[in-house]
Amino acid sequence: MVSKGIGELTLRQKIGQMLMCGFHGTEPSEDIERLIREEHLGGVIYFRRNLTEPAQVAKLSASLQQLALANGGVPLLIAIDQEGGMVMRIDQGVTPIPGSMALGATGDAEAAYEAAKVTGSELKAMGINMNFAPCLDINNNPLNPVIGVRSYGGDAETVGRLGTAAVRGYQEAGIAATVKHFPGHGDTGEDSHTALPVVPHPRERLDRLELAPFRRAAELGVDAVMTAHVLFPAVEPERLPATLSPRVINGLLRQELGYDGVVVTDCLEMSAIAEHYGIAEGAVMAVEAGADLVLVSHRIERQQTALDALVQAVESGRIREERIDRSVERLLALKRRVASAAVAGATLAPGASLATEASQRLAERIAERSVTLLRGEAELPLDPAKPVLVVWPEVQVGTEVDEVLARRETAGYWLTQLNYQVREERIGVEPTAEEQARVVELAHDAEQIVLVTYNASFSPGQVELAKALAALPKARLVVAAARNPFDISALPAGVKTYLACYENTPFAMKALARVLAGELAAQGKLPAPLEASEG
Repeated sequence: MVSKGIGELTLRQKIGQMLMCGFHGTEPSEDIERLIREEHLGGVIYFRRNLTEPAQVAKLSASLQQLALANGGVPLLIAIDQEGGMVMRIDQGVTPIPGSMALGATGDAEAAYEAAKVTGSELKAMGINMNFAPCLDINNNPLNPVIGVRSYGGDAETVGRLGTAAVRGYQEAGIAATVKHFPGHGDTGEDSHTALPVVPHPRERLDRLELAPFRRAAELGVDAVMTAHVLFPAVEPERLPATLSPRVINGLLRQELGYDGVVVTDCLEMSAIAEHYGIAEGAVMAVEAGADLVLVSHRIERQQTALDALVQAVESGRIREERIDRSVERLLALKRRVASAAVAGATLAPGASLATEASQRLAERIAERSVTLLRGEAELPLDPAKPVLVVWPEVQVGTEVDEVLARRETAGYWLTQLNYQVREERIGVEPTAEEQARVVELAHDAEQIVLVTYNASFSPGQVELAKALAALPKARLVVAAARNPFDISALPAGVKTYLACYENTPFAMKALARVLAGELAAQGKLPAPLEASEG
């Protein structure tokens, strides 16, 4: 329970409550311990660098909470981006829930609710009480480099219906759900991790499309909303990103949508803020705009800078202390709802899995229903009497939205389990000329080829390889997109059979293999347009 009220906190302690920070390592670092002990840090965010398996995570969460309680009596919000599919900070010992677009392909809101409830229950068992999910971004731009399959789809109805179902699932499991990235990062051609994107559409279009799912979530009573580092000139003409815009947060979200829950920024260390405004000014401007919780995920010097800048802004009179109090009251109210369960600290046996037979079956069933045939029904199934060449792109460089996961259970692995004779060739996501030549040489003698793509829309090497394979006279070529379904738009017309799987996770690849073998029908429906929408 939250044992301190706002009246017992000093100004610096109140500012500490408004900061959420990350750290490196699988045990508490000296820096994060100091921030908790000396600055009353309000929250911690986990990344893959912090997590191995559930018992370790539960122990880590318990140690951090105990430190917070021993040094001020206010528990932490412990957050994670456990979206499912391609964005899972922990994948060992938990249920591999498919991602948002795979769920969108099923169209099943009840499955989205059940999936979120499973994830929420597993997070709670590890002492995590806040999930930065679900994404309510509408992905109606195939060239979006950061959202893609993290979105439920390309229309407001699908995203709003499945997204609010997920919110209910997380919150019924006792986890604070966080819808993101307000007012919508789906129709951008740039990634706010590396640039400052813009959504140029008029307000009427924003109301009808981008804002509609967030309005539904606000009406439902979602615990938290995360802002986007994106420009929305129809709402904020001063060229301020949403995270720093009073018109977006206080005006649009608070007043127009009537939302009075916690507003958390996306990480201020992303280039959209860090390179254009700086961490210190970014933190102050975000709070002035109406944010309650400032996220600084990585570097201690930047975390300390943000905290010091906020304290100075209040002491100088730039920000009134009453404004700080409103945010802290919201944060303490949220902690009363979700943080108490984690205070005692969960104890799990090392190596124990939180996944159950029922949760695994749910995940597998969603994957089976998501595989989508976009072209070439007559080409399936593959002939089990003939060898199959499978070309598999390995993700070797990770980002915050592109997890590096060792994939033993590939498409080739699952076809082998179905008694196909398989040769699997692994290439890079951006295959070199040598890799392409090697695959083409092998393919000359192949009668059946399965080319698995991974964001080929952004990979000239994958597109060139697909063209070369499609030009071979003998082979039957099947292309399966293991992330971005929009790869089809970049591929040659010679690709006669094209499937979308939305992710390269084991259950998705097992479902793909079963569709290729004729054991399953491709039941999914593409939930997003293949061409950019004009709204």
